[in-house]
Amino acid sequence: MIWSTLLMALREVKRNALRSFLTMLGIMIGVGAVIAMVTIGEGATQKVRNDVSALGDNLLVISPGAARRGPERTPAVPFERQDIEAVEREIGGIKGLAPTAQTSTTIVYGNQNWPSTVVGAEEAYFDVRGYKIEMGRSFSETEITAGTPVCVLGKTVRENLFGQTPPMGQRVRIKQVSCLVIGVLAPKGQAAMGGDQDDVVLIPLKAFQRRIAGNHNIGTVYLQTEDGATTAAVQAQVEDLLRERRRVQPGAVDDFTVRNMQEIAETMSSVTSSLTGLLGGIAAVSLLVGGIGIMNIMLVSVTERTREVGTRLAIGALASEVLLQFLVEAVVLAMLGGILGILFGLGMSYAATRGLTLPFLVSPGVVFGAFAFSAAVGVIFGYLPARKAARLNPIEALRHE
Repeated sequence: MIWSTLLMALREVKRNALRSFLTMLGIMIGVGAVIAMVTIGEGATQKVRNDVSALGDNLLVISPGAARRGPERTPAVPFERQDIEAVEREIGGIKGLAPTAQTSTTIVYGNQNWPSTVVGAEEAYFDVRGYKIEMGRSFSETEITAGTPVCVLGKTVRENLFGQTPPMGQRVRIKQVSCLVIGVLAPKGQAAMGGDQDDVVLIPLKAFQRRIAGNHNIGTVYLQTEDGATTAAVQAQVEDLLRERRRVQPGAVDDFTVRNMQEIAETMSSVTSSLTGLLGGIAAVSLLVGGIGIMNIMLVSVTERTREVGTRLAIGALASEVLLQFLVEAVVLAMLGGILGILFGLGMSYAATRGLTLPFLVSPGVVFGAFAFSAAVGVIFGYLPARKAARLNPIEALRHE
């Protein structure tokens, strides 16, 4: 009986193909919008996680100056080498510690020049920040200790100064300093906040301090915790130690900032996930609109087929069989719309993620949920017209013109 009812439903859908398609359109758009919004949102969430993790794993970023904004501002007093040594000596759970100093300036090679960021760093910086050497080598211990003017170029700087020519052994000028190129960094791409992580030149920290900055100041410090250590616990220890060393009075605003990149990643992921849920909920409203369209068309269909229903009831068909027939037709319309919506949503989300350079992450649960919801819409909104058909009086139905 179910099979014959399904075949009858498909026949009715085919008989009024254009009307059926227009009816399914609302469901198709609703399912497609839900899948597209959720897929794009999950891709955005994953990109945020990837961008933050690209800065380094289990990373704390320590910088001078208070995080608070407003009329009360604390001057950014640079760190001293003794501060870094104290952190490394007294704080447990540290895997790597990379003090840095940096400035923005123009890098010159021959008749080519490129504005970039010059970072004075030590060997630990490569591991802590997750930089890899693609060509050449990194700093030697002797170069770090002696402050030798050598440098490693990011991909963006290399391409704008040298094109595809290997730059090793060439010299670039950073302000008034002639710097020997010894390596090129593997590309990392855009950072979470939109900055180009490949637009950078690395030189030994002592060379930067002596020859470029003209002081021994240390700016940002990157601290990588061990895999088993809790970044929040290490952060609290670092803050307590720096308050003591920098003589910050109880209740006073810290003159430094410690940012936990893991917490930032979790916060940003939470925000994007909430927005994804909100957009998915808004898109789901169109499914209800599509359901109302199904109910409207099914009511019209009952009116058009009143004599047919009367004939079936007159020759012995049960009211439950008539109800099932119209209910199955409504569900078939909704499910066909759901299938088209899945294809539409996946295609739209794929195009959007490619255009926005986001990961294309399809959640089977979302696809199945949207399809199941479309079937439920067919049952819910098809029941009223089906009940109306089942309750027709056979005699009155046969008299219907």
